[in-house]
Amino acid sequence: MLHDAGQGLWLDNITRDLLESGKLGRYIDEFSVTGLSFEPTIFSQAIKNGTAYDVAIRQKLTEGKSTEELLLELTVEDLTRAADLFWPIYNKTNGADGWVSLEVSPRLACDSVKTLAAAKDLHARAGRPNLFIKIPGTVEGLPAVEEAIFAGVPVNVTLLFSPEQYFAAADAFLRGIERRIAAGLTPDVGSVTSVSLGRWDAAAVGKVPGTPSNQLGIAIARRTYKVCRTLLGSPRWQRDLDAGARPQRLLWANSGAGDSHASGALSIRTLAAPFTLHAISEGTLRAPADHSETLALLPPDGGDCEEVLAKFAKAGIDIYALAARFQIEGLASLVKSWNELIETIASKRLRLGEGQIGV
Repeated sequence: MLHDAGQGLWLDNITRDLLESGKLGRYIDEFSVTGLSFEPTIFSQAIKNGTAYDVAIRQKLTEGKSTEELLLELTVEDLTRAADLFWPIYNKTNGADGWVSLEVSPRLACDSVKTLAAAKDLHARAGRPNLFIKIPGTVEGLPAVEEAIFAGVPVNVTLLFSPEQYFAAADAFLRGIERRIAAGLTPDVGSVTSVSLGRWDAAAVGKVPGTPSNQLGIAIARRTYKVCRTLLGSPRWQRDLDAGARPQRLLWANSGAGDSHASGALSIRTLAAPFTLHAISEGTLRAPADHSETLALLPPDGGDCEEVLAKFAKAGIDIYALAARFQIEGLASLVKSWNELIETIASKRLRLGEGQIGV
């Protein structure tokens, strides 16, 4: 149903077990999964609680790798294998889908120069045209997004929570593309913008009595989609598309996080729309689907989003302040997850026999 609506379905994690068990291949064949994204917490749990990475870690210990280098090599190995599985989809869709996403260390998020250097390094290491490098869409991250696009590095702009943050990320992408056009370079550089919705409903619980628990998140999604469609139809976008640029797709991420009342199935039904992608968990992917229900596509004009947002504003919800707070909290959470992943690998390598740990 989603593909008929023009939406690609992504998995929100990657582990070696997923690859070696053949699950990812089955998800592609049976559930029409068309891409995936790296998630530090799930990756950390896989290393901590399983043995799938033990052989690779032991081998790398003999090479004197630091813990951070171990992390980079393990993730690049997994993502390149996944990228190869999605390669037929990438070819079939002419690069519109069939992508995987790999994180730049969020420890660098406050340094545009170091983030850009890391993005270029990861892209070169992977050597796959269908691999996005994830860069936060923060004040410091957006210049790195522009420079990465100008350098020909495909980017997944993350940590976006509002229409305004989405627009800023899209603008950074377009600036990079337009600089390539001006320099006589091909503008065919892929990008997606990942907009997270789950925090909205958690922040709005009880603010407007009688309102369904997921209404604020849906309204934010509808306004964001309206901005996206308006931008795609603008003269600026049309000029770049005519010059050979590819559309930057909108990806819904963490659509059910933080709201115990909103099921994954509900988020899928309410966020279906052309020109978009939706990253979901394995649990949501494998949950029984009610095929009797039809998808209500997001309206290109935003539908009733302004009316709904006005209702929440009247109740004291400042969406601009909340979006700024979500970005700060989201980055802090990402750094925490990354640090825990580093600690997990350090602990694992110690248990596997190395007495001296280099971080």
